[in-house]
Amino acid sequence: MTNFTTIEASARAKAGKGAARATRRDGLVPAVIYGAKQEASLIALDPRTVMRELIKTGWRSRLYEIRTEGAEAGAATRALMREVQLHPVSDRPIHVDFQRLAPGEKIKVAVQVVFTGEETSVGLKRGGVLNVVRHTVEVNVDPDHIPERFEVDLSELDINDNVRWSDIKNAGDVIPVIADRDFVIATVAAPTVVEEPEADAAAAAPVAVPAKGAAPAKGAAPAKGAAPAKGAAPAKGGVAAAAKAPAKPAAKK
Repeated sequence: MTNFTTIEASARAKAGKGAARATRRDGLVPAVIYGAKQEASLIALDPRTVMRELIKTGWRSRLYEIRTEGAEAGAATRALMREVQLHPVSDRPIHVDFQRLAPGEKIKVAVQVVFTGEETSVGLKRGGVLNVVRHTVEVNVDPDHIPERFEVDLSELDINDNVRWSDIKNAGDVIPVIADRDFVIATVAAPTVVEEPEADAAAAAPVAVPAKGAAPAKGAAPAKGAAPAKGAAPAKGGVAAAAKAPAKPAAKK
C-alpha cells in the first residue's frame, strides 16, 4: 500500500501577488493545488512544515494528503509537491505548487536511486570508483503504486561492470520515461593512476655552499670585506701596507 504524508493547511480566499504577500506577512507560505481537471485550490502552509519536507531526500516523489482546515471530515487532497520557490537571500520557502492526483491517471515522477553493497563490492574493494550516472529515474506510474525508491545492489559488480535499468529488482509496474534503450544507472570505473615525471638529475643536484667561517678554496678570491687569516701577510698594496710601522728614532749624538 502506498504511504502518504499528511500536511495540514488553511484555505486562502484570494489569488494574486497582493494576496500572496499578505499571506507571507501572516507568517505562512502561499501554495496552490492544481490538476486532475479541477479548479485550483488556494491554500497556506506553515513554513516549518515545508522546510521539514525539503530537508528529506526524494521530496519530489513523496505523496501527500493535504487536509485543509474547514473542509469536510475525512476529506483530503492527494498530491505531489512539484515546485518550491525560495527567497533569493534567506532561502525560506515563499510559494509551493502541488499537483493533484487523479485515480487511475498515470503521472510522471522522479524516483530516487539508493545503492547498497558498497562494502562488499568486488570492484570497489579492488580500488574501483563508483560512477553514478543517475541519482533519480523519471517514470510514469499510477499514483497508488509509486515506489519509495529504487535499490541497486553493488556487491557483485567488478571493475568496468555497470548497472542498467533492467537490473533494478523493485521496479514493479512502473514505465521509465526513457523507453527506447536499457540505460545505465551506475558503473564501477577503474582507478586512475597518475605517474609523476622524473626529475632532472642536473636540476636536482645539490649546490655546495661553504660553511660559515670556512676558508675559501685554494686560489679563490676572499670574500669582500673579509679579514685576512691570522699571521697571513697582507696583500701587496693592500690596506696593511698603508699603515706602516713608524721609523726608529735617530740615535742621539
